[in-house]
Amino acid sequence: MTDDQAVRYPFADAIPQPGAAIAVAPGVWWIRMPLPFALDHINLWLLEDGDGWTIVDTGYGTELTWELWEKLLAGPMGGRRVKRIVVTHYHPDHVGSAAWLERRTGAPVWMTTSEFLSAHAARDDTAGFDRATGIDFFGQNGLDIAAIPEKMRQGNFYKRGVPEVPRHYRRMMHGDTLAIGGHDWRVICVFGHAPEHAALHCEALGLLISGDQVLPRITTNVGVWGNQPESNPLKLFLESLGRFAGIPVATRVLPSHDRVFEGLHARIAELRAHHAERLEKLARACTSPVTAFEILPVLFRRKLDEHQMGFAMGEAIAHLHYLEAEGLVRRADEGGVRRFVRI
Repeated sequence: MTDDQAVRYPFADAIPQPGAAIAVAPGVWWIRMPLPFALDHINLWLLEDGDGWTIVDTGYGTELTWELWEKLLAGPMGGRRVKRIVVTHYHPDHVGSAAWLERRTGAPVWMTTSEFLSAHAARDDTAGFDRATGIDFFGQNGLDIAAIPEKMRQGNFYKRGVPEVPRHYRRMMHGDTLAIGGHDWRVICVFGHAPEHAALHCEALGLLISGDQVLPRITTNVGVWGNQPESNPLKLFLESLGRFAGIPVATRVLPSHDRVFEGLHARIAELRAHHAERLEKLARACTSPVTAFEILPVLFRRKLDEHQMGFAMGEAIAHLHYLEAEGLVRRADEGGVRRFVRI
């Protein structure tokens, strides 16, 4: 791999401070909002749009986030109006403050249909998105439900970061073009991490807003959940990475977490290699029928907290389903518990 293809960070260790912005290209600004998790931040993007702004992603729905938005609206954004709020996908750190911003600025929210509907389903505890369905599903995959703390079994965790979901939206679809600030931004819909995640590519500026699909150092969560218990999201994730194939090598990538980077295709190659390695390890470990819970130590060496356990379970199941679809393992269920064994 040549130096011009490797992952690199054009702004070194520089990151925007709360309420401040860093220019990453003409008319494009990088801001950050805090998150109450181990992954403690999300990157958001301000695009100059004529006499106003387009905002990409909104942050977790908390008073602190809204205070920082007020500071940005009055400060770096210069009091100019917000014309459009783009949400890449329905996860709380991305859509959590969309309804607040819509009400505060009067700007319409733009999303893909699957993400808009998923946000409402998760917020409203719609059947399949409710916590009981998820816990039962993990129980079928070997997790000891009795060991789950009561506080984790009750309530809607989505609501903590999404106190309100926008009631209206303007639809984005794969291949659409958004005219922002005199430049065309092409919508690229990708899958696996979320139902219909929208990335945005501006060829003229040499920028890709990758959302959570491509991150520079960590791998995005790709999981199977209770509402689609037989799905194969890892296949969708790996296939949809191919939608970035035609993007020029020199493109600067604006991810939702960590730092702005270059070397998109090198990073995609790393992601493919990472998942291939995990799949190989899992296949080797399935010498006798095992559950997703039993296989977790193969994928995760660190101790998992309660919040991380759910994501880890979803990811382990996703890798097992991929192996099953490829004919490398088969189901060997026993007593209502899903087990997998190497063929």
